[in-house]
Amino acid sequence: MTTLPVRLPGAVRSHPALRAATRLAAAAIFGAGYGAGCIAAPAGAPVVHTVTIDAPAEPAAGDKDTGDPRRFMHGVGVADAGDGKRWVFFSSAGLPPRGATRNGSWSHDVYVGEWQPGKPQLTNVRTFISRPEAQEPVSIAQNGRGDIFVTFEDGWNTSQEVSQRYGVYRRNLKPIKPYPRDVEAGGHSGHVAAAGERFVVFYSADWVDGGGVDNLGSGNGVYVKTYDSAGRVLNHVPVAAHRREWWPIVAGSPRRALLVWQKYIEGSTDATLEYAMFDPFTAKLDKLGALSDAIQYYVYSSAYVPAVDRFIVVTTTADNRGVAMLIGPDGRRIATLDCLPPSVRESGIGVDGAHAYVPTRDGRLLTLTLTATAMSVTGAQRSPVPWGSTGIAAFPARGGTMHVVSLTPTGTREADFDTTREAPLPKTEVQCQSH
Repeated sequence: MTTLPVRLPGAVRSHPALRAATRLAAAAIFGAGYGAGCIAAPAGAPVVHTVTIDAPAEPAAGDKDTGDPRRFMHGVGVADAGDGKRWVFFSSAGLPPRGATRNGSWSHDVYVGEWQPGKPQLTNVRTFISRPEAQEPVSIAQNGRGDIFVTFEDGWNTSQEVSQRYGVYRRNLKPIKPYPRDVEAGGHSGHVAAAGERFVVFYSADWVDGGGVDNLGSGNGVYVKTYDSAGRVLNHVPVAAHRREWWPIVAGSPRRALLVWQKYIEGSTDATLEYAMFDPFTAKLDKLGALSDAIQYYVYSSAYVPAVDRFIVVTTTADNRGVAMLIGPDGRRIATLDCLPPSVRESGIGVDGAHAYVPTRDGRLLTLTLTATAMSVTGAQRSPVPWGSTGIAAFPARGGTMHVVSLTPTGTREADFDTTREAPLPKTEVQCQSH
């Protein structure tokens, strides 16, 4: 493994984990020190003021040069707030998002907004967690008690380039075990899901330069930790230690967690999509091999569908085919649809009953109908808002409506989709049959 290099401000960084190295270079050049003066008081109850939205600032020169849309917003998650309401959390470099700072660093904070039935947009959007450096991409899970686990990669006050950190909060956002708590120093790219009352955090660690997207490198291993509802560690299992495997995502059922991640292919611009089943109650791990031999980097997502007690994984292959896979609680691959439109990078899967909703790259929301043994495409509708590639969340509203929040370089874009108005796919498109 190579060490993380120091890059000058404005240079393309191989990963958000390199922002600390960028910060150190900036300190040497511009005298922007990083010491005790940057340390804020520990987090207590969430900040409850409404964020004032100013006019967008002119992007810094380095910001224009990087070209990475994650520098604006990255990571979104949803939790039940009670009385039909939802909390929507997202990481953003200000509101509206400013992008990278003039020295090339990222400065995301974690925000939370409230969605109410009948409202077209989030209200009372406010800072939830704010520190120097970036806290992104945020990932959210909620257990059966209603407790909320918040985790993200954090560049603030860490002995490594970054740390994967977390906090646990009640449904009303009052702290149980508030941020900052370490999942692991040097950890990054973590995602969380609930399995019953437990939380499963699946994260990567370290970085290897070279290869991958734009030759920017890869993570160097994936690991899983289980926490109880009070935020205490119950077990820690290496899934693929010290290997070029990273960008881990996780979906949880009442008793199991489905782990999915990408594996580096030497000399290729594609990745292998790997998966495993994990039992957070016994710490048993079943590594099940490849779901796909060649996918586009970062273009995959997963969800649990309680109505049929199945997991679904959606990805896009190297030859630009969208693929959906139905997976049983034991990890068995039950059905596959392999001629779908390409899906959107880092987009979540919306679930309502036996339906799964997938944003596609051509600007539609695709509806998949699931049974315990099969899947079918039952409709699609055009999105009135652009799909961002740094996070999309969808959740049931009311009256057969799905509400979607898309992260874009100009801020959150939201839309309601009336599922009774979806249209069948045109006959000119291939009609997939699950197999």
